[in-house]
Amino acid sequence: MKKIFVVLLFLVSATSIYSIGRETAVNNDAASNPLKPNAQNRWYFGGSVGFSFWNNYTYLSVQPLVGYKVTPKFSLGGKLRYSFINYNNIDPSFSSHNFGGSLFTRYRLTPQFYLHGEFVYTSFDQITGFDLPNNQWLSERVWVPFLLLGGGISQRISPNVWVFAEFLVDVINDKNSPYKKWDPFVSVGAGVGF
Repeated sequence: MKKIFVVLLFLVSATSIYSIGRETAVNNDAASNPLKPNAQNRWYFGGSVGFSFWNNYTYLSVQPLVGYKVTPKFSLGGKLRYSFINYNNIDPSFSSHNFGGSLFTRYRLTPQFYLHGEFVYTSFDQITGFDLPNNQWLSERVWVPFLLLGGGISQRISPNVWVFAEFLVDVINDKNSPYKKWDPFVSVGAGVGF
């Protein structure tokens, strides 16, 4: 079951459509002092929408985010997370609603390369057994913490569009995590500014 989650996580990440929000142009005052962004261009908004349909399996997710640039290289932010999973590849089928949130920080080493850290707390509806007389899956809701560390690369390809790849690893490896220990969280996508 955990192998399926890892494969699906990669497929969802590869098919995610990201809209992280365009960084606003720096005005003349901020251009004279690039180490001190003005209040107007410190905030950014966006998020991601993910989906996967594979082998009678459905995954849909939404992750809005808000971030604040403390300096031009260092930012902090938060995300909300919701996902719907439907397993039609088992009999009877099983559906799950997972939700949670996260706090993240990002440090740009260069305009293209960045380091990323994120504490995630997510509630999963996990299958615990099968009730044969009633022909239904038994499940319980568990809260799972993740501490994702890693980095990524982003490249602007037009004023409002860029591509990126991100590689993160969970260093907590909680016993209730649906993922294998040290399996990477890989995201590949394109960003479109508002």
